[in-house]
Amino acid sequence: MGKTLYQKVWNAHTVGSLDDGRTQLFIGTHLIHEVTSPQAFGMIRDLGLQVKYPHRTFATVDHIVPTIDQDAPADPLAAEMMDALRRNADDFGVTYFDLGSGKQGIVHVVGPEQGITQPGTTIACGDSHTATHGAFGAIAFGIGTTQVRDVLATQTIAMESLKVRLIKVEGQLKPGVYAKDVALDIIRRLGANGGIGYAYEYGGSTFDNFSMEERMTVCNMSIEGGARCGYVNPDEKTFAFLKGRPYAPGEDQWDAAVARWQSFASDPDADYDDVIEIDAADIEPTVTWGVSPDQGISISEPIPDPAEAGSDSLRESYREALEYMQLPGGSPIKGVKIDVAFLGSCTNGRLHDFREAARFLKGHKVAPGVKAIAVPGSQITAVQCEQEGLDRVFEEAGFEWRAAGCSMCLAMNPDKLVGDQICASSSNRNFKGRQGSPIGRTLLMSPVMVCAAAVKGEVADAREVFEVDGSDSAAA
Repeated sequence: MGKTLYQKVWNAHTVGSLDDGRTQLFIGTHLIHEVTSPQAFGMIRDLGLQVKYPHRTFATVDHIVPTIDQDAPADPLAAEMMDALRRNADDFGVTYFDLGSGKQGIVHVVGPEQGITQPGTTIACGDSHTATHGAFGAIAFGIGTTQVRDVLATQTIAMESLKVRLIKVEGQLKPGVYAKDVALDIIRRLGANGGIGYAYEYGGSTFDNFSMEERMTVCNMSIEGGARCGYVNPDEKTFAFLKGRPYAPGEDQWDAAVARWQSFASDPDADYDDVIEIDAADIEPTVTWGVSPDQGISISEPIPDPAEAGSDSLRESYREALEYMQLPGGSPIKGVKIDVAFLGSCTNGRLHDFREAARFLKGHKVAPGVKAIAVPGSQITAVQCEQEGLDRVFEEAGFEWRAAGCSMCLAMNPDKLVGDQICASSSNRNFKGRQGSPIGRTLLMSPVMVCAAAVKGEVADAREVFEVDGSDSAAA
């Protein structure tokens, strides 16, 4: 019986087996940022240790950096954390993409665009959405601060192996349906806890046809479905994306690297613990209505009515979510008024996202009373967008064009909701208080749907707002 990519990468990085059944796993690449690293560096200083393999660690600032004036955080603690990362990177010889480098950005955007993210390796970062890097055929996962310490000091962590679930999406998406909708649909089907104990392997013709950016969007949200990691097998699109990037293998090493990467792909006869098959044609533009990413519906469906829930626990979760969101059960999601539109994050802050959104937004205006912001995922993404004039499209429509950062995804910076504002967001989490206000409300959707909501001032079907048909829609 053949092996999955997960099994191959796991075996290749196994250092040893522990008495408690866990595996001591070597971490090929360690990504760090300013929030979870200061304490970890402090711990290895206290222990008198050094960073084991500094060339395998890459740092940038993203979570708390302002998106208006990056160099001048108003919060003294934020400034201190940014200074701490600079100092630690310098002291320990870690590669650091600082604000003045032109390479700063969200860590899960920077890794791929620098060619640091590569197939067949293990990648760890003190951030939940590290699964993003699985789009390249890597096993990538988030870790806690003490594990960040362990990786800095030993380049290993102790982990339990996961089961593997194959999620096959076959066929062509309808016009106006995007990778974000695929991610939200999978989470809706399988539940926010459905992936606990699993790695998700994404496959099928839909993923074969996806761009690398689209694969990253789906892998990014694996954790929202409870999976520790999610990945796509590497292919020619993967290799073409990486070739020529700063940290990718050079010409003299390229063919050998590709051969090695190809060897990690799941075997045709690989044995999976579970297989889920989804018809791409069944997926519609999807919007969350509640306080968990699995509380989503298609744009044409009504918000669930707690009275129709199939169990007492489900009824109570619906009731709690609707009370917080101030939405009536059984009513349409379409037409719900919004206050803020946010386009960005490690889920949907790449060049592909801004190109597709700008294609439809051009010639339209943000509705009166709506605050709309567009935040590139990296300084490089910002430059690329500006070279193509995408920033002008957003600004002419009424969006604020910002500098790179996590921004309003988690609001550990000045970009926050106020009071009970409701936000149409291209980010990844709709938890209570996620966007900076303890009573702020988040509706997750694709970038094009965010633009449609911004233009209408309410949740809307982008296919109707922008008259999307087969001739207008790019590959989703």
